[in-house]
Amino acid sequence: MQEAAGRGDQVNSPSKTIWFHCASLGEFEQGRPVIEKFRKQYPRWRILLTFFSPSGFEHRRDYPHVDHVFYLPPDTPRNVRFFLDTWQPSLAVFVKYEYWYNYLNGLAIRKIPVVVFSAIFRTRQHFFRFYGAWFRKHLAQMACIFVQDETSRALLAGNGISRALVSGDTRFDRVATLRNASTTFPGAGHFARGHRVLVAGSTWPKDELLLHSAARKSLEGVKLIIAPHEVHEANIRRLQDLWGEHACRFSALNGQVPEDARVLIIDRIGMLAHLYRYGQVAYVGGGFGQGIHNILEAATFGLPVMFGPRHQKFAEARDLLKLGGAFCVGNEDDFDRQMNKLLTEPGMLKQAGEVCSRYVDSKRGATDVIFNYLRKEIVGDEMGY
Repeated sequence: MQEAAGRGDQVNSPSKTIWFHCASLGEFEQGRPVIEKFRKQYPRWRILLTFFSPSGFEHRRDYPHVDHVFYLPPDTPRNVRFFLDTWQPSLAVFVKYEYWYNYLNGLAIRKIPVVVFSAIFRTRQHFFRFYGAWFRKHLAQMACIFVQDETSRALLAGNGISRALVSGDTRFDRVATLRNASTTFPGAGHFARGHRVLVAGSTWPKDELLLHSAARKSLEGVKLIIAPHEVHEANIRRLQDLWGEHACRFSALNGQVPEDARVLIIDRIGMLAHLYRYGQVAYVGGGFGQGIHNILEAATFGLPVMFGPRHQKFAEARDLLKLGGAFCVGNEDDFDRQMNKLLTEPGMLKQAGEVCSRYVDSKRGATDVIFNYLRKEIVGDEMGY
């Protein structure tokens, strides 16, 4: 059981323990508002955080609002017994999609309440197939499942799972805090100052080739901040070769931005969510692959958002397309046409940006719904004992 540095609590501490589990970094960002609210309200509770994916553990192993950070041990009966015997959680909280049979079975046997939040369900999931009764049994054992939408709640109810409540998505609470965060990057600010800037986040090679082709037309006179999904050295060098002499790496700025720099390549993890403050328009990658990445981080700063065609699974993308805050681009011509409209029609740019920021604000509140349930139904008002 690999652990990151904790806050010094002993395993046999008399404090009660709440266990949060997130598959990866994305689920952690959804869980973060609830974790931090719980820490503030119940400072004497020990908080255990586990991850399945290295993207979560490696990037949040020093997260200061919990006591211990681990990889989740493999889902075997022996590991589950050891894990639960060691930590003896009073409550287990899973974020969005994690349903491990032996862990859920072990928690049920010990009568430890399990809560899932920011979940979303679709008819094609294995729970609702002809062989899904065995899997649905575990959903029915949970204390409460907080879902993002009414469709998910109705699907569960129609399959005999009644302990489900619509709370919305905690990601909206998380991204709304970014606007007032004090995190800034002076080098990026210096690069952007006085220029129109497109911030391209979580990009993949197909996204980057599209942007490179568009640079001859719709991006002429526009600076580009590009934060690729993969920041390993080989990929950063590939981007430098693609953009040539007009590109610079963030880590090489040293307080000064070359006068001829038109492209700033972000070669560090953890910056993107705060970089959108420096732009006027956003492009979010992944839409030419398995699906778009997080568009809400851009929307909260009031940036119109463009992305590729594979976005249908994301409610926020569908919503913002209908509202006029987001734009799907399937090729270079689409991108050029949309970018030109945004940059030559100030009213359109302003209106689309306001649509995005209002949309984020309208969806806030899931964290309070979930926390109030935990306080009233499971934890109580005591301060950790």
